Amino acid sequence: MAVQVKYEEGDKIEQVKDKEVVTFVTITHDQKSEEELHEEEQNKKHHLNVILIGHVDAGKCTAGGQILLLSGQVDERTIRKYEKEAMDNGRDSWYMAYIMDTDSEEREKGKTKEVGRAHFETANKRFTLLDAPGHKHYVSNMISAASEADIGVLVISARKGEFESGYEGGGQTREHVLLAKTFGVSKLIIVVNKMDDPTVEWSQERYNEVKSKITSFLRSAGYSAKKDVQFLPISALLGSNMKTRMHESECPWWKGPSLFEVLDALEIPQKDPNGPVRMPIVGKFRELGTNVLGKIESGSIGEEDTLLIMPNQAQVKVLEVYCDEQKVKRAGPGENVRVKLSGVEEADILAGFVLSSVENPITAVTEFIAQLQILELPDKTILAAPYKAVLHAHSAVGVDCEIVELVHQIDPKTRQPIAEKTPFVKNGAVVVCRIQVSNLMCIEKFSDSPQLGRFTLRTEGKTIAFGKVISI
Repeated sequence: MAVQVKYEEGDKIEQVKDKEVVTFVTITHDQKSEEELHEEEQNKKHHLNVILIGHVDAGKCTAGGQILLLSGQVDERTIRKYEKEAMDNGRDSWYMAYIMDTDSEEREKGKTKEVGRAHFETANKRFTLLDAPGHKHYVSNMISAASEADIGVLVISARKGEFESGYEGGGQTREHVLLAKTFGVSKLIIVVNKMDDPTVEWSQERYNEVKSKITSFLRSAGYSAKKDVQFLPISALLGSNMKTRMHESECPWWKGPSLFEVLDALEIPQKDPNGPVRMPIVGKFRELGTNVLGKIESGSIGEEDTLLIMPNQAQVKVLEVYCDEQKVKRAGPGENVRVKLSGVEEADILAGFVLSSVENPITAVTEFIAQLQILELPDKTILAAPYKAVLHAHSAVGVDCEIVELVHQIDPKTRQPIAEKTPFVKNGAVVVCRIQVSNLMCIEKFSDSPQLGRFTLRTEGKTIAFGKVISI
């Protein structure tokens, strides 16, 4: 009986055995390469950016590390190494956080400074995980991450005393929620962490107390408690209720889903792949050419495309596009990408610049009209023109600005303009104003592009207002 053996064209045949029939197979251009097959497989899963937010010490880094471990991104050998390192540093319970906190100072002090970035998958979705700093000194880094995020996981500590310090005076929980809402994080998953702590012991009463206090604030921040928010109890250190549901013996009162189930079921409105290209640049580096990093907010970017970098109007050609460090032919809206460009030097690009279409470039302005919601002014002062602050919009972080005119105030009940020109406003006011920025910056009307038309104002280390661009 003859045995048929197939060889690809170009293969070297050492020896043909008896009764073997040799057949050569020519690979044609119709057959897909491994790269194209991988790209097709990746594109089957919807991609989302998820940001971990919350007060310092709530357990964000531990939660992020556990997510990567449970999704198979980190092996047990690495975990054992981190356990030993944490023990050597006298921080036994911090080992899971070492997966996201790679900086030696972050590990030593237990405070995240930079935005951690990683990738994981569930059954139906791909995620880029952004671990934002919780300390008030690094809020600008948190803002940069929030500008890329689609959904937020707000980590709250249930431990007695920790929840109160994070939520009440001086804590970052409230500010993180407001910033997330301002920068377009449309859905929030609230994970009540440290439920295994001896001060809590999976208490349903404590869980409901935390949930009740947070829910009222979420409504005031603009989130719908029914449509936009989902609560669940977890232990990030133990991995309880994260990938799989908890056993009844661990928490008999919880009948809801696990964190991975919630993430996998989330639906976020798709953005327009055929719209004008808009990609705020969050980072850059030089490696065999100029590389820029960012999230595509509109349109799609592919090899050989000719685009503009605004506001300096540099015309560039796309050489390569990478999603999750995998080279692809084209990437659409919602994807975090690395794009290699020709026609521009790395030194001529700044964070906050925007990669955009040649035919329909984003506008670059030094002045615009905005609707501003005043949150809390420092020392209970008033806001009157001229008023200087620091503006954050998409990836443009820390732009010096000045409110040069208060056009009119808006009635908070009717949402209609109050006719009289107002000389000043106080906490809680909504006002239309004219803002000037120190340098050309890329921004759009909120009605045209919500993600590129939102901003916050900060001064003296705190967020004092958030707003939307209504006219350019």
